[in-house]
Amino acid sequence: MDKITEKDSLYRHLDQMSTTELLQSINQEDHKVAAAVKKCIKDIEPLVDTIAEKMAGGGRLFYIGAGTSGRLGVVDASECPPTFGVPFDWVIGIMAGGDGAIRKSLEFAEDSHKQAWKDLQEWNVSSEDVVIGIAASGTTPYVVHGLDACRKYGISTGCITCNPGAPITEVSDYPIVAVVGPEFVTGSSRMKAGTAQKLILNMISTSVMIKLGRVKDNKMVDMQLSNDKLVDRGTRMVAAQTGLVYAEAKKLLLEKTSVRAAVDHFKANET
Repeated sequence: MDKITEKDSLYRHLDQMSTTELLQSINQEDHKVAAAVKKCIKDIEPLVDTIAEKMAGGGRLFYIGAGTSGRLGVVDASECPPTFGVPFDWVIGIMAGGDGAIRKSLEFAEDSHKQAWKDLQEWNVSSEDVVIGIAASGTTPYVVHGLDACRKYGISTGCITCNPGAPITEVSDYPIVAVVGPEFVTGSSRMKAGTAQKLILNMISTSVMIKLGRVKDNKMVDMQLSNDKLVDRGTRMVAAQTGLVYAEAKKLLLEKTSVRAAVDHFKANET
């Protein structure tokens, strides 16, 4: 297939550009990403609704990918527990080659036709779950065959790719295709394609968590209090919602371990 992600850059002689020319040109290309993602909203919406419905019933969300795409999935999954206070196994990122491939590329791991399904089976994946394959090219065997296996077992599938008509779209119930065009450095899909994937992942996981009640108003009321900055943020949130002075709000927050629990306790004992 003719892969847009592999087409020649629109720019020539990058090695002869000044630093200013390089930065301005990259930024000019980056401006195209948000517009490409905007065109995908109509396709992202039904996937978000399906994930929220499945997770509300006890299901989970899986991401599978290789290389940059796999790392982006792992990052998004790993940020859900501290941000939304959910268990680590609600959103799970699986990388071709295992966790070791997050830091160091593992040769040919993405070419396996069977490994993704084996990796998913280790988590006892079922029809209650949703599996999203992430692949800029849309041709990565690990991801494509993993999604194909999921569909055979009645598991809902989605994908995030940057090539229209890619094989991954044929094994996805909810295909998302962000056409960002050729990369600044030819074929370097860690750039615009990776940015588009990151934006879409942010939209999916954040929207799902909001729909599951993990955000109140516009606040992360279930965030983990894992550092002083977050304790301070949580304290100010508790103080604003209860009228307590800072020291009292902080004491209550640390006792109850979350903003939601602290505010609920205060309101329950207000009288």
